Amino acid sequence: MKQTTARPGAGEPAAPPAATARRRGKALEQAIFEAALEQLTSGGYARLTMEGVAGAAQTGKAALYRRWPSKLELALDALGSTLPPLTDVPDLGSVRAELRQLIGTFQVAMDSPAGSAMRALMAEVDHGGGGLLKDFVMARLVGPARRAGLEVLRRGERRGEVRSGAVNEMVADVWPAMLLYRTKFGAESVDAEFCDHLLEDVLLPLIRPQAG
Repeated sequence: MKQTTARPGAGEPAAPPAATARRRGKALEQAIFEAALEQLTSGGYARLTMEGVAGAAQTGKAALYRRWPSKLELALDALGSTLPPLTDVPDLGSVRAELRQLIGTFQVAMDSPAGSAMRALMAEVDHGGGGLLKDFVMARLVGPARRAGLEVLRRGERRGEVRSGAVNEMVADVWPAMLLYRTKFGAESVDAEFCDHLLEDVLLPLIRPQAG
């Protein structure tokens, strides 16, 4: 009797799909952070859920809770991994140019995907939150901004562009404070026009030497 080779037909069950490769280590962490940031930017902090992040990252919810006891801790870790850092400004020869670059780095950070997530978080989480959000903002935004600003002011003082009384932490806090206020409470975005007004109408009059 002639044997025939069986071929899959319309009536035969399809072969099971290949199992999806399970992410581990850094690949899983990156997938979790991307899922958390996407939920923050698309739905806000209120709609961010551990279940949703776990599903999008193709992992178990229990795995998330083992590392992040709360969704706020997860959100802050995700932001910390991707938010562009505020770095020191090189000597550009003028305090105006250096302050404008420093303000511009904040603008770039807030315009990034992580910055959009940061704005969503700041809009919905008060300064309480167990102090976690406050500590994050101080460590990643205010602290670096203050240090860089003080260095710019010191260089400006040595050039004679900045009065000596203006080289202090209170003055160095003015520009990040105004930018963060605009980010959290302002109806409009932190755009180039706002940054220029902040520099020309607030910072430079505040620090320039008095006539005579």
